[in-house]
Amino acid sequence: MLQTPYRHSRHYHGPVQAVVFDWAGTLVDYGSFAPTQVLIDAFKGFGIDITLAEARIPMGLAKWDHIAALGQLPSVDARWRARFGHSMRRDDIDGLYAAFMPLQVERVAHYSTVIPGALPVLASLRERGIKIGSCSGYPRVVMDKLLPHAAAQGLEVDHAVATDDLKPGGRPGPWMALANVIELGVSELASCIKVDDTVPGIEEGLAAGMWTVGLSLSGNEVGLSLDEVQALPAAEVEARRRRAANKLAQAGAHYVIDSIADLPAVVAAIALRLARGERP
Repeated sequence: MLQTPYRHSRHYHGPVQAVVFDWAGTLVDYGSFAPTQVLIDAFKGFGIDITLAEARIPMGLAKWDHIAALGQLPSVDARWRARFGHSMRRDDIDGLYAAFMPLQVERVAHYSTVIPGALPVLASLRERGIKIGSCSGYPRVVMDKLLPHAAAQGLEVDHAVATDDLKPGGRPGPWMALANVIELGVSELASCIKVDDTVPGIEEGLAAGMWTVGLSLSGNEVGLSLDEVQALPAAEVEARRRRAANKLAQAGAHYVIDSIADLPAVVAAIALRLARGERP
């Protein structure tokens, strides 16, 4: 075997080829209420009260995993043991999930108004020839309700992956993001940008070898509606923005912005870095 002291190194210098978006808190549902409020209602049906703050902690995971993670929170576990005499078991998670799913399907459209700025941003990406993928912690049955509701508001993507579409599962693994790469025919992972409002969603993009963009104000980490954000004093908005941005940055996000409306400047910055041969 011939051995040399040199190694070939490839450097992509092409354009951004695709952006892969999350849904709730990213494209629709400012503040990400559909996944959280319905979880609160599902737990209440079992006689367990959980807070909105607790419901948001595992956000971004597949919904069965989300329920399981909630059951492991010390505060929720204590309430569950007080009511049922034991910690949450697999059959308990299955029961909660079975109660949760019809509520989620029924109510997802109610919460899923398109986030301001999303439509012109997607239009600008298409004008540049950039493909638009998406993935979600929602299962397929919920996505099938969400997609036509979004389309009726003018929001359509090139591809959408649900958390139960793939055998390995969902976040924080890279599989949903990579399924978009395959379906969209993207030739270079470094040419892709993953946009998400949760830590598991940022981890998903990083695991897939993509640039990652975290959304602070519009997403789960601040967890307020647009009206609620606009009603806050500027100092309070800044404090909440900073806390959310720090958490997403610590998860590894390359950039953190307020909402999808701010994305074009980031896409332009990443395009310049790609032209220099930089990688995520």
